[in-house]
Amino acid sequence: MEVSGGSWFQEDSVPSVQERVVHRICSRVTEADVHVADLPLGGVQVWLDDAGDRWRHYHRMARELRLAGWHTETGPDRLLLLGWSSVCLSHRARMLGAALSGRLADFDRTAFTAVMAATRLLHDGFPAQDLAAEVEARCRRLLRWPERLADLDGLQRTSSLEPMRLRLAQVAGLEAKVGRRCGEHLALAAKVARMVAGGAMPAAARAGAPRARQAGRTAERAGLGERAGLTERMVRASVPNLALSVVTAR
Repeated sequence: MEVSGGSWFQEDSVPSVQERVVHRICSRVTEADVHVADLPLGGVQVWLDDAGDRWRHYHRMARELRLAGWHTETGPDRLLLLGWSSVCLSHRARMLGAALSGRLADFDRTAFTAVMAATRLLHDGFPAQDLAAEVEARCRRLLRWPERLADLDGLQRTSSLEPMRLRLAQVAGLEAKVGRRCGEHLALAAKVARMVAGGAMPAAARAGAPRARQAGRTAERAGLGERAGLTERMVRASVPNLALSVVTAR
């Protein structure tokens, strides 16, 4: 396993950024209380108070941290992060590429998911004006990559090794593409939800926030016109009259 001997962060970064990023990733994948601290010679150690099934928690955290590009080692009572790994960064690049050609290339699936979620929420009495935000949040969780990219906010990734810097740059480029594609999916999900709700606008938009209009323009700029037409047909075919009558009654 090749591990970078360089710094994880720029020299002017504060140590708390390192701990905060690792804690954010670990807390997302486990329900246990997570503790994070810097190691004296570099790297990070992670441990849990809960002794129950600790190995399972460490395995889940290590898998997600390796996907972020770090070399990890699991001990009997803690998890160690020792620097960037070219193998793990290559794996991240492959996973990002697979997402672009796989799930993130399937806009019809996002449209169908949004139709089903919005219809069910309306049937259960969910407020129509909040529907777009809720459906978008659910699709965000299902896509997974929006949360993974957000985990690394504030992290300045660098290395003293030139090959590692090139690998980090490759990953950053793929992450930018994945981030844009995720934004297109979420804009489509919000647009579908508003269609299911009969055009009801989010409360924030009625108060003057242009988020909903921006989402629609983002979808148009992304070239989703034809997909939006397909979505409209899916809504007409899939949404029960009962769900729409709930909106009308409101």
